Amino acid sequence: MSKLSRDEVVKQLRSIKLLALDVDGVLTDDTLLFGPDGFEAKRFNISDGLYMVLAQRAGLEIAIISGRYSPATDSRMTDLGIKHVLQKKLDKTKQIAPLMETLNLEYADIAFMGNEILDIKLSQKVGLAIGVADSCKELLDVVDYVTERKGGEGAVREVLELWFDAIGKSAQEFLV
Repeated sequence: MSKLSRDEVVKQLRSIKLLALDVDGVLTDDTLLFGPDGFEAKRFNISDGLYMVLAQRAGLEIAIISGRYSPATDSRMTDLGIKHVLQKKLDKTKQIAPLMETLNLEYADIAFMGNEILDIKLSQKVGLAIGVADSCKELLDVVDYVTERKGGEGAVREVLELWFDAIGKSAQEFLV
């Protein structure tokens, strides 16, 4: 259950400069597919990707922050033009620190979406902590807001729709 109402989240999103996203379980449905040769595939939600592109065009910085390295993640984020792809460190607070310095950000400037116990530490530090609907109970206990949608099923788009409301713009304004 969310601690903040929709209106309170929209108000907080007005001051957010960076949306940091976990990958597995947030941008995907938490499923990994492996072939016999080690080839890895993931299922990403196309609407999440569209809204990530539109939000970047509108001025929001977006970062991917994942505890594990995945070539599939690299490929998808390159496709979307995501500049900040941070992978392969389990301590996400240490992983995001250099980016915060580069972008001159404080934790209060960041919203973070996660789903798992690895996401708790960073969620406790950021200005707005968000869990997807199917997050683990331990994370749900510490986040400020819980999406209606599950990870990989449009949860990121749901939050970005709120962000567009927060800045008083329509996502359609940023279509090419």
